Amino acid sequence: MYRLLFALDPETAHEFTLGLLAFWSKRGPLLEVPARLLRVEDPRLQVEAFGLRFPNPLGLAAGMDKDARALGAWWALGFGFAEVGTLTPRAQEGNPRPRLFRLLEDRALINRMGFNNGGAEEAARRLRRFRERGLAFPVGVNLGKNRDTPLERAAEDYLEALRVLEPYGDYFVLNVSSPNTPGLRTLQEGPFLDELLARLRPATRKPLLLKVAPDLSWEALDQAVELCLKHGLEGLVAVNTTLNREGLKSPLAREAGGLSGRPLKGRALEVLRHLAGAEGLTLVSVGGVEDARDVWERLKLGARLVQAYTGFVYGGPLFPHLVLKNLLRLMEAEGVRNLRELWP
Repeated sequence: MYRLLFALDPETAHEFTLGLLAFWSKRGPLLEVPARLLRVEDPRLQVEAFGLRFPNPLGLAAGMDKDARALGAWWALGFGFAEVGTLTPRAQEGNPRPRLFRLLEDRALINRMGFNNGGAEEAARRLRRFRERGLAFPVGVNLGKNRDTPLERAAEDYLEALRVLEPYGDYFVLNVSSPNTPGLRTLQEGPFLDELLARLRPATRKPLLLKVAPDLSWEALDQAVELCLKHGLEGLVAVNTTLNREGLKSPLAREAGGLSGRPLKGRALEVLRHLAGAEGLTLVSVGGVEDARDVWERLKLGARLVQAYTGFVYGGPLFPHLVLKNLLRLMEAEGVRNLRELWP
């Protein structure tokens, strides 16, 4: 059935799959049996990051479950955490369809979704119900601004979304790096980012992270690090999707939007290496994660957590289980008794 989904339009396939997973997520007893088979519960994989404990370092990246519809399913499939969103204060439809494309030849995706979501209030209700189930499963919340909100009022959108969702998220990520909302990436620039972080940091005691674009210069990345440290943020999520199209084979490569998947891997690693020297910030690596070796490499480079999106789309429902089983084998081969040994 999983392979049949590739015969459907990408967004139709995504909506169909998410609908099934959302239905499954609401039925607690139906989650327990597959969870026993699929979850890799091993203390060697446990990670502590920005004051939270994660059962394993592999997370689901933002964008897959924008409205927090299928959190129970992500837990049952074996992920160590999930990041929902991007969520905006008010519901919005996003950009016109078609807006999601499979680049099969490149094992990649291009999306120009445009922060389509049901709004912060609706997601908060779902997150509250999920919390009532008591699963030990950290959930991050990715925040953005509404498309029609001018840049000079962007901080108000982030503050409102944070106010509504703050009781239910374990950590929060400021998305200022999506290429699909006009002008959003301007918020990564020094004066805009400085003001945004100055207003957002006092609004929550929970961990606050910044998600950065892979297309930033080293100087811009260094400035983002400096401002995160100045305002007391806990970490960086690196990286978002890219506008770069170099080396692609697919005839869909010219579609507008952000590129994710295998072609992003090299740049994601370059950015991770560059950021690894930034003391005081926890790094979450995302971009081109396809297997256990990708996860292992990033953990050794200094990432504390690793997220997947496109790799999961192409890898299928067994992706988390297989990645974590093979990660344990790689650890054993290198004599690493547990992941905590990687970070002094």
